[in-house]
Amino acid sequence: MSENAGSPAPQTLASTTRAVEAPPSPPATAEEILDSLDPEQREVATSFGTPLCVLAGAGTGKTRAITHRIAYGVATGRLNPRHVLAVTFTAKAAAEMRSRLRDLGVPAVQARTFHAAALRQLRHFWPRVVGGAMPEIMPQKFAGVGEACQRLHMSVDRAALRDIVSEIEWSRVSMLTPETYPEAAARAHRPGVAGFDSRSIARILTQYEEVKRERNVIDFEDVLLHMVGILTERPDVAREVRAQYRHFVVDEYQDVSTLQHALLRLWLGEGSDLCVVGDAAQTIYTFAGARASYLLDFAREFRGARTVRLERNYRSTPQIVALANAVLDGAHGRTRAQRLTLVAQRPDGPPPVIETYADDPAEAEGVAERIAALVAEGRPAADVAVLFRTNSQSEAVEQALTGRGIGYLVRGGDRFFDRQEVRRAMVALRAATKVEGLDDPARAARDVLGQMGWSERAPETTGAVRDRWDSLNALVNLADTVGARPGATLADLVRELDERAEAQSAPVVDGVTLASMHAAKGLEWPVVYVIGASEGLLPISMAQTKPEVEEERRLFYVALTRARDLLTVSWSAARTPGARGSRKPSRFLDGVLERPSAGTASGAVRRRTGRRGATVYQECRVCGGGLTTPHEQRIGRHETCPPSHSEELMDALRAWRREVAADHGAPAYTVFTDATLEAIAERDPRGRQALLAVPGVGPAKVEAFADAVLGILAEHRDHDEHAGQK
Repeated sequence: MSENAGSPAPQTLASTTRAVEAPPSPPATAEEILDSLDPEQREVATSFGTPLCVLAGAGTGKTRAITHRIAYGVATGRLNPRHVLAVTFTAKAAAEMRSRLRDLGVPAVQARTFHAAALRQLRHFWPRVVGGAMPEIMPQKFAGVGEACQRLHMSVDRAALRDIVSEIEWSRVSMLTPETYPEAAARAHRPGVAGFDSRSIARILTQYEEVKRERNVIDFEDVLLHMVGILTERPDVAREVRAQYRHFVVDEYQDVSTLQHALLRLWLGEGSDLCVVGDAAQTIYTFAGARASYLLDFAREFRGARTVRLERNYRSTPQIVALANAVLDGAHGRTRAQRLTLVAQRPDGPPPVIETYADDPAEAEGVAERIAALVAEGRPAADVAVLFRTNSQSEAVEQALTGRGIGYLVRGGDRFFDRQEVRRAMVALRAATKVEGLDDPARAARDVLGQMGWSERAPETTGAVRDRWDSLNALVNLADTVGARPGATLADLVRELDERAEAQSAPVVDGVTLASMHAAKGLEWPVVYVIGASEGLLPISMAQTKPEVEEERRLFYVALTRARDLLTVSWSAARTPGARGSRKPSRFLDGVLERPSAGTASGAVRRRTGRRGATVYQECRVCGGGLTTPHEQRIGRHETCPPSHSEELMDALRAWRREVAADHGAPAYTVFTDATLEAIAERDPRGRQALLAVPGVGPAKVEAFADAVLGILAEHRDHDEHAGQK
């Protein structure tokens, strides 16, 4: 019997949050909702009455399918929107789902993360079940875990502390206690963490719980654990929750942990109105407690369940899809047995490129050179992403892009709205709304953020300084967007920032995205470069067991399927210039590298050897000591050792650069950065090939500037020699 879609619902658990997006669209008719779906998506949208498992491959429109299912259920009276709870894993994904549902005319549906939904319930029931005010939630665990280690007289640095925090999170989402942790860690092949064995980690776990108790705080896992305990021990609370939420949709079900699964089962009770969506081939978080078995065993757990497979890929060209499928062809275990085979729906595109370089610096320079060529052709830098296995691979690419005057954004660190400079900027902008004469968002943002270190021109450096500037510049760009709206004020900008912070919807940065493969999950770009595709990085050397290697394969698959139009996979034979090229391409490319290029044939890949990379130095030319920083390796000496060039030469090169930049109407750093000019002066190249070996100097710049630069160097060389003869 269908429910009355207009029946009221208690506001205590399900009152809708303030809308971030535009007002809801008028409700669509049932047939209008189905019109835009393919046959399998339509099957998802119209399947009710039994538990439903949607196996959805990368780029197959899973969010469209499940949001249309909810909208169709509401339109036909099968679902009461106020009794639906859609659950996903990130605030951004939840906001996207709410936006799509709003566009379909069903704004009353709750779309939340597991933690947000549980926290709402816990705050409501805590006074009744426990009494008093609910404890504060720790924003992060580092301080509490650090104190626990200190109490146990364990000395840990920040890297070790980070590893211990991750292990504690794994143990808690796995619903382990300090007593059960050691045996479970052994079963899961989790050796000691940061030099501590499992029994030492168990002691830290015990002490960490004591720290929280004394401080009267809880952490994010406690939110779920407390709700599991309350729903288990209080039948009255369980009845109230189940009366409120009767229809459940869970996205990214392959990432569900033991704790999240337990909470979901308690939400359901005896009910079975559940739709889950996931892809076992995109399970890349088992180290954090994710268990794809809940997705793969769904039909066994929920008798009578229906399974629908979404395999039509709308994101990528047939050539990219073929390469991604080929990588999964080599999979083992359940991923292979129950894999989805993507079927491309787009026209043919260029074949993916497999590119080989001599060393890591050459790879970074080569990729930056390819990107510079795309940008010169008119491709926006924001269309491009460079993906890597470890964050340490980012620095060389940052240097190479900076040397070409190309902006970038590093993803995978702190969330945008959690960054200190962003929090301070929002406070300052909020305070500025009370200052007369600062109504215009664009002007006010420049005035306020200029006092915090923002400038019109990007800094000619990388690392933390560039990251801070990028964050502030993103706020300035957003201010320009808000300011373009008729009658917009600074208060409108502050309001938009608050709403974006709640939804974790960061402003778009105009630059190349640099991201770890894990951080790229759920995202896509027209152009993707996957670097470091060699043994030891893919799979990472720490992956020893078969399940660990298979997770690395899935991670590579996720990286490949982020690309829409152009895909390049590269690897280098050696880590440093001059070293023996002992690296081999990743085993995940076995069978792919042998495929011949065949124009636009779906299965083709194209092999290419990257240009010889720029020369970097390992020893100081002055004192002979080892060089460690990228800057020192570029110039060939320690920064504390005396330079071999004169300040007059640097002045001449800078003066020439200013003239060229003025002629082109561009910032000076787009010609050459200070670091590149210094490397040119220090190395004193005698010809075009020698100039090309300087990091930050590519073929295009040699073609444009070689004669002028070599002329300046020769003039100062002659002057110095003449002065020496006197």
